[in-house]
Amino acid sequence: MHKLFCLLLTTLLTAATAPLCAQETITIRIADKTTREVIPGATITTADGKIFVANDKGEITISNIASSCKVTGIGYAERTIDLNKTLQIILLEPQATGMQQVIVTANRQVQQRNAAPVAISSISALTIHDTKATTIDQLINKTPGVFMVNLGNEQHMMSIRQPMSTKGLYLYLEDGIPIRTTGVFNHNALLEVNMTAVKNIEIIRGPSSSMYGAEAIGGAINFITKAAPVEPMARVSLQGNNTGYSRADISTGASFGKLGISFNGYFAQNNNGVLERSDFKKYTGTLRADYLVSEKTRLIVSLTALDYYSDMRGSLDSAAFRNKDYSTPQTFTWRKVNALRLKAQLDHKWNNGSNSSIALIYRDNSVAQNPSYRIKDDYRRAGAGFTGNKSLAHGELNDNSFNSYAVVATHQQQWLANKLNTVSGLSVDLSPSTYNANYIRIQQDPDTRRYLSYTERKDSLLSNYYTNIRNAAAFTQLEYRLTENLRLTGGLRFDLFRLAFRNYLPPSAFSGSPNTTETYKRFTPKAGLTWQPLKAIGLYANYSEGFVAPQVTELFNGVKVPDLKPQTFYNYEAGGWLSLLQGKIYADWSIYYLQGTNEIISIRFDDGSSGNANAGKTKHQGVEYGLTLRPTKEWMMRFSGASSTHRFVNYAEKDISYNGKTMNGAPAFTGNAELMYKPKWCPGLRTGIEWQHNGAYWMDPQNTVRDPGFNLLNLRAGYEWKALELWCNVINLTDSYYSINTTKSAFGYAYTVGNPQAFNIGIAYTFTAKKK
Repeated sequence: MHKLFCLLLTTLLTAATAPLCAQETITIRIADKTTREVIPGATITTADGKIFVANDKGEITISNIASSCKVTGIGYAERTIDLNKTLQIILLEPQATGMQQVIVTANRQVQQRNAAPVAISSISALTIHDTKATTIDQLINKTPGVFMVNLGNEQHMMSIRQPMSTKGLYLYLEDGIPIRTTGVFNHNALLEVNMTAVKNIEIIRGPSSSMYGAEAIGGAINFITKAAPVEPMARVSLQGNNTGYSRADISTGASFGKLGISFNGYFAQNNNGVLERSDFKKYTGTLRADYLVSEKTRLIVSLTALDYYSDMRGSLDSAAFRNKDYSTPQTFTWRKVNALRLKAQLDHKWNNGSNSSIALIYRDNSVAQNPSYRIKDDYRRAGAGFTGNKSLAHGELNDNSFNSYAVVATHQQQWLANKLNTVSGLSVDLSPSTYNANYIRIQQDPDTRRYLSYTERKDSLLSNYYTNIRNAAAFTQLEYRLTENLRLTGGLRFDLFRLAFRNYLPPSAFSGSPNTTETYKRFTPKAGLTWQPLKAIGLYANYSEGFVAPQVTELFNGVKVPDLKPQTFYNYEAGGWLSLLQGKIYADWSIYYLQGTNEIISIRFDDGSSGNANAGKTKHQGVEYGLTLRPTKEWMMRFSGASSTHRFVNYAEKDISYNGKTMNGAPAFTGNAELMYKPKWCPGLRTGIEWQHNGAYWMDPQNTVRDPGFNLLNLRAGYEWKALELWCNVINLTDSYYSINTTKSAFGYAYTVGNPQAFNIGIAYTFTAKKK
């Protein structure tokens, strides 16, 4: 009886004191303050030294009794907080760290910067937020060795380790997937990017064909999109300027347990601007859903749509440019782009060292235009004199459309106690495309040389063909860690291209190329190493190759199909990075030598006709460098630049040799610098001034005339108070009249006028479910 009484008493006491002895737990989600996305891998460190790591949903479950904790994540400023039952979300502020410690573009997987032997720059979500860019060049031109030429209305050319040009030497990616299919490169592809949906941007300078395939010669630019926010939110912004530009953005989304849904989009337009024929309209939106199938499996589905229209200004001649004229001889030229991109990606984590991913992609794209660059005057120079009709010019209406059905599968595996890491994959892309062009007869004012109107001749087809583009590839990349500070990297990719061409025009037509099938095969290797002798210093070196298969229009835009080989480039480079005083001083640099062979040029055959052939060799070499100083939390000073030379080694066009000449459109120096101030005495205020410099360059390959280049100043200011944000950016502060790109040919000078001074004013408000 006594024993039974003691047992009953013990049971009652245990039950009564259990709530007092139990440790209450709370679940916290850690997210980015700018994008509201969760931060997997973020950590909470308690006062007694215990470390908790966030899972893929950004969640950490922790005891409530650990009151004071430190919360941090790679690339974020550390916060000290007191845990309590009501705390559900912790927002970390991005820290603009120079080390750029986390990247994904170098090998399709998340990795640390010190493991990638490439010249790579990252534009953070914070930089995108503070810049309030209306065009992508305002962002990527901040990085060393990159100059994107703004042709107006989000149209562009590019220069990364190459002269300014429209050549297909760059690869533009969205979450690691090419925006357009290989073989139908469009130098304006970046106008298809939904800037509101972009979280951050990574830029690789130099060939990346061993990982991403053709066209990644000068560099690859990867736009990484936003996922759903951790809590229900919506951000609406309106902006406009004095040159006719206006824009409305919306970003919204929410997470519901395992499902996250977001929508990001904007409408932009330019009406009756200072520049004649600069009107445009752009509608774009991205709907994205992230579903956590299990703790190890995630499904991501995204859909992006674009509807774009723009007038085409064309260029000015030397007389109009000298008069500081914003007019244009064009009156009817235009460009229309409709694009749809659908991607479904399944990611699975087998264990800590093994991950697989498969992505299914569909693209539907059409580019229709009445292009100014296709207009040719009938009145033209012929020997010592002129011939032709001054009231007549010739042009065309064309449409290039394609559909893509693609799959990309990758697998990442660690071996040998995590010393060896491999990333391997397969990709298949089937892209049937069509191209048609109709001749137009243009009436021209013989006195002003202005193009007045045109007449389309339906019975005069210049081009009408179908091309079935097939690209299959296999790739692998290995990284072996010899020591904690020394890594070796190697990569190899094999590409097989097949272009089946079917012409609907007779051989006598302007583009009467016979039906044919062209096949191209190519192995592209890469080898490199990274060495970090000290925690604050990193060095790298690499050798890589890149190639560009002939574009459809280079093969089938005539009466003959030329025997063209892929253009091949060989790249040697070395570089490094340095971080001192806890990131207050950061510097990075790269030195490269890039040799191009089999470059496609236009030649004159023995029968007097013209066509394309592999006959060119070029040499590109330079130094790229960047420096960021953060003496205090209030001040940031940044400088980036590139000193380079681009020369013809063996290059002749229409019987004219350019051997030893500097390539046209190739400044010896480009630079960008910025000073930013965020005062402590006024939280939420930011001000900054930026300098953009493009050095002098030759207008023509004969090196007879130089363009002086230009200098621009941009002023930015913004203020955030709770959910409200206001900003004012002054682009081209001094209202300089300049040409952003100038060429000289037998037809004369062509100046592309840069945008005049613009005062861009905006307002944004963020709605959230709860105040944090």
